[in-house]
Amino acid sequence: MEQPKGVDWTVVILTCQYKDSVQVFQRELEVRQKREQIPAGTLLLAVEDPEKRVGSGGATLNALLVAAEHLSARAGFTICVGVSLWIGGCHPPGPLPEASVHRAFPLLQVVTSDVLHSAWILILHMLGPGSPPGVWVCSTDMLLSVPVNPGISWDSFRGARVIALPGSLAYARNHGVYLTDPQGLVLDICYQGTEAEIQRCVRPDGRVPLVSGVVFFSVETAERLLATHVSPPLDACTYLGLDSGARPVQLSLFFDILYCMAENVTREDFLVGRPPELGQGDADVAGYLQSARAQLWRELRDQPLSMAYVSNGSYSYMTSSATEFLHSLALPGAPGAQIVHSQVEEQQLLAAGSSVVSCLLEGPVRLGPGSVLQHCHLRGPIHIGAGCMVSGLDIAHSEALHGWELHDLVLQGHRTRLHGSPGHAFTLVGRLDSWERQGAGTYLNVPWSEFFKRTGVRAWDLWDPDTPPAECCLPSARLFPVLHPSRDLGPQDLLWMLDRQEDGGEALRAWRASWRLSWEQLQPCLDRAATLASRRDLFFRQALHKARHVLEARQDLSLSPLIWAAVREGCGPLLATLDQVAAGSEDPGVAARALACVADVLGCMAEGRGGLRSGPAANPEWMRPFSYLECGDLAAGVEALAQERDKWLSRPALLVRAARHYEGAGQILIRQAVMSAQHFVSTEPVELPGPGQWVVAECPARVDFSGGWSDTPPLAYELGGAVLGLAVRVDGRRPIGARARRIPEPELWLAVGPRQDEMTVKIVCRCLADLRDYCQPHAPGALLKAAFICAGIVHVHSELQLSTSSILAGTALAALQRAAGRVVGTEALIHAVLHLEQVLTTGGGWQDQVGGLMPGIKVGRSRAQLPLKVEVEEVTVPEGFVQKLNDHLLLVYTGKTRLARNLLQDVLRSWYARLPAVVQNAHSLVQQTEECAEAFRQGSLPLLGQCLTSYWEQKKLMAPGCEPLAVRRMMDVLAPHVHGQSLAGAGGGGFLYLLTKEPQQKEALEAVLAKTEGLGNYSIHLVEVDTQGLSLKLLGTEASTCCPFP
Repeated sequence: MEQPKGVDWTVVILTCQYKDSVQVFQRELEVRQKREQIPAGTLLLAVEDPEKRVGSGGATLNALLVAAEHLSARAGFTICVGVSLWIGGCHPPGPLPEASVHRAFPLLQVVTSDVLHSAWILILHMLGPGSPPGVWVCSTDMLLSVPVNPGISWDSFRGARVIALPGSLAYARNHGVYLTDPQGLVLDICYQGTEAEIQRCVRPDGRVPLVSGVVFFSVETAERLLATHVSPPLDACTYLGLDSGARPVQLSLFFDILYCMAENVTREDFLVGRPPELGQGDADVAGYLQSARAQLWRELRDQPLSMAYVSNGSYSYMTSSATEFLHSLALPGAPGAQIVHSQVEEQQLLAAGSSVVSCLLEGPVRLGPGSVLQHCHLRGPIHIGAGCMVSGLDIAHSEALHGWELHDLVLQGHRTRLHGSPGHAFTLVGRLDSWERQGAGTYLNVPWSEFFKRTGVRAWDLWDPDTPPAECCLPSARLFPVLHPSRDLGPQDLLWMLDRQEDGGEALRAWRASWRLSWEQLQPCLDRAATLASRRDLFFRQALHKARHVLEARQDLSLSPLIWAAVREGCGPLLATLDQVAAGSEDPGVAARALACVADVLGCMAEGRGGLRSGPAANPEWMRPFSYLECGDLAAGVEALAQERDKWLSRPALLVRAARHYEGAGQILIRQAVMSAQHFVSTEPVELPGPGQWVVAECPARVDFSGGWSDTPPLAYELGGAVLGLAVRVDGRRPIGARARRIPEPELWLAVGPRQDEMTVKIVCRCLADLRDYCQPHAPGALLKAAFICAGIVHVHSELQLSTSSILAGTALAALQRAAGRVVGTEALIHAVLHLEQVLTTGGGWQDQVGGLMPGIKVGRSRAQLPLKVEVEEVTVPEGFVQKLNDHLLLVYTGKTRLARNLLQDVLRSWYARLPAVVQNAHSLVQQTEECAEAFRQGSLPLLGQCLTSYWEQKKLMAPGCEPLAVRRMMDVLAPHVHGQSLAGAGGGGFLYLLTKEPQQKEALEAVLAKTEGLGNYSIHLVEVDTQGLSLKLLGTEASTCCPFP
């Protein structure tokens, strides 16, 4: 099955138990929408429960009412037509500090093919796709693991549907389970049932379907439920009833609203029943609840309730137990540590089964098995042993942890607001401590008596003298300092309790001098807005460290998500960080990638406006920073770029143009890196040809069978390239050539175009000023001018028949060097052409010159290093296979000209962004080259055809848009007749080469194409493997009639 797409939600609502959470979570929802985790057109609402004790059912009914009102305010929207609505609740139970923030917006951990999500993220992206219009409702007090495609069928669905996940019989004793018939119709909902009741619910897999907190209502059922808000006493569940003075009523979503829809439930049993949410002390409201249940029975009883059982999912309720909470986050038994949204300098210090989420860990920070670090910026040496959770600590708190070895502890920092003033408080509890009010009780994993004896703390320090013994428990103990009269608080104000102190009681006196709160007292003082803001700040702080590390370590990880998030959420230091990496790097590849990331930031800031990313980059205002880069002063160049950048940030058009110039700056650094190929260019002196004597260089064309794009800088020296190419004659001719001779005049005579053709461009260069446009590829004679400069010649006349290919550049250089009395070896010439193309600023790779200058079938390779060196290996094929290949290989001119420059810019942009698909595809290109070489060694045409077909798919992944529609139509027509086919080079047009199934098919395929309309001016040519490669010869001087100038 294909991975499901997201849902086009109409409304997303998050219900909040506390009034002060509403604005905080509203802003957070909007942040998620900016990150495109929620569709842009979705209405987002954070809604306060009308009263704290309306229960999950009352909160759902109130949310439906609020959604209906907001949708009614939108022209053309109603609650009952085409609605895709999500409602989620945030109702923290208390013991784990800041549970509401954790539950509503937890971070994600990726575990193989499953994703551990909060339920609301899970519904948005995994359970929701495929469902009909309606209302999804879920709690956020559990962790669910669900496969990407849960396989839920919605055929003939009506009523409501609950999502169930498998659990053990032992777990079900303290939980809710569904009893269903074989068709999935819910018969009963059993909470904390007897052994026999639970046994009735067992599925064929031996597990029981747990109540998971996720339910879907059809439009009809949602309408029925909404209709109850006008009927007493259910009106008291909504803010309208509360504003009208109605007495609040507490409803359970599952054991009131859904329970009445279960098939086996009778009216009598339903009316006298009590949901688990209604405690024993609430007997006085039983009659009020019975009236509410009677109303639900009338409205919903005829609506069917079905169950979708996700057999390969898992469920974990977020209880008050720190042990269970750690177990769900730390993933014990995992082969290594889980590191999510974090930068860890010494990962080897993290034990298997530990978890680090949204942290920045500098230096030696040791984490034991089963322990969790969340939202921390720490600097070692720090040792956190097994069974610990540490959260919310900043680098300023690191020193307090030095020298301690923590075990089975929960240490957390909290943002607080006391009487309007922001603050920072800390809590420390034991993993094994009980938060229940019954029992003897413990603190820091030891009985209270032992704690008192060890620390000198007394019971009256924690509880008032008149506190009943039953109320003297951990939740009510005033343990946690929130304000000290003379200094800032830190973890040390609690850590001293772990061991006997030899400080003369100083730590105890400081603790007693502090204003302290119990957990129950601290809960209302937690500043959720400041907590989320600090976590966002830490996220970007660690992300910037990670970005620096990714760039400097040359890792194939994409920074695009960080760039995208930073721009939308205002992370200003990102540009400065990229500037620092670029300026401080000694590797031009690292600096070029950092500049490309700056260009991506600027492009993202333009928000899709301001024009195309590809374009010219030679504005005079940018020439000063470019000149620094050309001279090798990287630091000054980056600084000057940043200064100029600040002038171009005011509107999208300027941002896009600035991005182009940053890519231009990166091209300068690529050019300098490729220039290292000069190390492998050498010449030998030979006898100088006579004046007027022509030197003629001829070369075959080339076709690439695998690996193209991997030869293109910077891929050629960052990834390492491998390309298999063939030198070929076209219609029996070697189509590429160059001629050069010395003339007596101190001038350069250039002729570009077919010999003695009216279209030939004739150029005379009499001074250096005439050569200034050598670096502008579209300028007349630019390639020739660049060749003169690279060869060090200023007095040679040349006449060339050329296109702007690398093979042609090789023939030009070979002819010029020989005319100047020097000879260049073929391998040296390959590197010389790399140099020339950088001078010309076309930025090409090395596959063309390897394919055309070297004879036969060969593989060119370059290693992932500088200086850039290309090595060539001849591929040996079976006897007679070359002739067989000649009989089956054809070349088709498509009639579509192409310009690879924009394609090149797009590919380099994708590579520098390290888009995962592009990185994977680049590695596949190199790998398949070796497979293609083996196919040649075997002499297998079908295997070679498969290589060509997959190669063309790889090219299209590398450069989307390289396949014109007319070419696609031509390839479809030819497909039944060929083993494989591909456009040559970068694609976009030009030549198509075919490996036919039958030999000598030129006339047959011409007939096939002739019957196809709309193909344009195409032509088919014979191709044969050339076994000679580059050739040089001297002609006589009588060819004066060949001089193109009078």
